[in-house]
Amino acid sequence: MTIYNLGSINADHFYAVPHLPGAGETLAATALTTGLGGKGANQSVAAAQAGAEVVHMGAVGRDGAWAVDRLASYGVQTQAIAETETPTGHAVICVDPAGENQIILYPGANHALGADQLAVLDAAGSGDWLILQNETNLQAEAAKRARGQGALVAYSAAPFAVDSVRAMMPHVDLLLLNAVEARQLSRALGVAVADLPVPQIVVTKGADGAEWIGPNRGETVSVPAQEVDAVDTTGAGDTFAGYMVAGLSQSMVPGDALRLAAAAAALKVTRAGTADAIPTRVEVDAFLKI
Repeated sequence: MTIYNLGSINADHFYAVPHLPGAGETLAATALTTGLGGKGANQSVAAAQAGAEVVHMGAVGRDGAWAVDRLASYGVQTQAIAETETPTGHAVICVDPAGENQIILYPGANHALGADQLAVLDAAGSGDWLILQNETNLQAEAAKRARGQGALVAYSAAPFAVDSVRAMMPHVDLLLLNAVEARQLSRALGVAVADLPVPQIVVTKGADGAEWIGPNRGETVSVPAQEVDAVDTTGAGDTFAGYMVAGLSQSMVPGDALRLAAAAAALKVTRAGTADAIPTRVEVDAFLKI
């Protein structure tokens, strides 16, 4: 089975800071590192590390060849990544000593995707998945095309925007939310999370674990979070999402896929960075045996 991902590709610039800056504050960073990121790229790497076949649809600028090469080095298929005149997207990420972060995002080429790039979805079929986030254009078009081929659609509602989520829900089979996003969406739509009109819902709750809500709504599965010493929480949700969808694509039952994804996210937060810090399946399996 194949996982297709219409997703963002960013250069992530990490600044280690003594604390997260406040309004009007000038703050000196103590270190700077740059690596591959973007919610889409992170999720593609996570799914590939989990053992799935992954095809990434996205865009970079002329300055972004290194990012495409990095994705390919993780086994992600990159033939549907376009080069545009718009610069590659990037993120400025401040990380404090407790691993908490603050992010400024420049979308760049991620919002310059062309509809012709979706043609790769015509090869999709039953049992395949499409992953989407809110960091590119063409989400609804991709979801409709994938579903028309019989594929399932997983959608991470981040960065969160109520109107974007409302527009996507009719085209989604699995909605992925963190606890804050779940509360915001529930308030905005005036319904409980369990009553959202989506077949499957996963809510990640940080240190409180994660929950899967099935199509019969009385059917829920919860898993605890593993206790680890957090170094950098950036990309933990993307790691979870990529591993979760990979697990489901490998015919895991939701509880097992949740457990796998939670372990991968826990390992990720013990390492600084985003895509390059996502653990391999061998590492995750070993961690689960501890």
